[in-house]
Amino acid sequence: MNIKVSVIIPVYNAEKYLISCLDSLTSQTLEACEFIFINDGSKDQSGQIIEDYSKNDPRIKLIHQENKGVSMARNAGLQAAVGEFIGFVDADDYIETDMYATLYNAALEGNFDVVISNFESEIEGHKVITRYPFPLQSILAREYIEREILTYFLKSDQLNTACNKLYKRKVIHDNDLKFPEKVALGEDGLFNMQFFRHALSAMYIDYTGYHYREVAGSATRNILEKDYFKRALEVYTLEISDWSISYIDPMKIKQLRSIRLINSVMAYAYVYLKSSNELSFSQRLKYVSQMIANPHVREALPFFYNEVYGTLGRYEKFIVDMIHRKSIIGLYCGATYSKLRNKSY
Repeated sequence: MNIKVSVIIPVYNAEKYLISCLDSLTSQTLEACEFIFINDGSKDQSGQIIEDYSKNDPRIKLIHQENKGVSMARNAGLQAAVGEFIGFVDADDYIETDMYATLYNAALEGNFDVVISNFESEIEGHKVITRYPFPLQSILAREYIEREILTYFLKSDQLNTACNKLYKRKVIHDNDLKFPEKVALGEDGLFNMQFFRHALSAMYIDYTGYHYREVAGSATRNILEKDYFKRALEVYTLEISDWSISYIDPMKIKQLRSIRLINSVMAYAYVYLKSSNELSFSQRLKYVSQMIANPHVREALPFFYNEVYGTLGRYEKFIVDMIHRKSIIGLYCGATYSKLRNKSY
């Protein structure tokens, strides 16, 4: 069978949700797929569950390796993949049965290097669909990729995920693209920036086939082991040459990176100040206090006020003002209010 799509799934102790993920993959209406699972040193029954499924579905391939992290697991999958296109799924998530048929047909429509779709997140019991401000069902040529998509990575992390896209394997292979190793956070975004540097065409479709499930251990929950703010600072301070966008006005780059940093600080303030069993209250207060006092945050705030503040709602404006005033008490009250509001919804 000629493989049209290779789907790469890194797995680490995912037995609780793995069957749901497997069922959604093996039910794909696009049958010419291969599903490459990389068991990244799981200590639970994940490996056995995948082996049991593989007995009834030859499209399932299982690679065992010692625990090396998600980037090296995905890179192992890239080495094994033979499909015309590459997709990525996380083992605790699931997809619609027509996801890869929809993305693959869109890719063939214009011989696109990459297709971008929406994705749905389930956070604290609420489902939110992430969409993008790109033209729909249109040819996004190299000029647009350079001007709009690459710069989008500067101002937002919403496009970072690799799981809502379909990538032409030839582009990955010809340019020896890999996920960065020894990176605690943001490996998806760095891989995407590499890919879009080389992509000649893209399409964005208004389709939501990927369902992200926030579980214990997910990046947005694992605040004890992953220093989100440190990663945000690394992105903010990257040399312009590292982004391959030196053709853009440096002041515009500064504005976009400042917007991204302050948006990140707003999100992380909420993550750390809402109730958590992983860190004590005093630890969380200390972390947020250091974050909002950081010189880079103070530098970025004026840009954010000039470019974004006027478009925000009352709650978001309040949070930005509290960051500006370095008011940890105000931020704590804001996080508590937001949590209670979400529960009431």
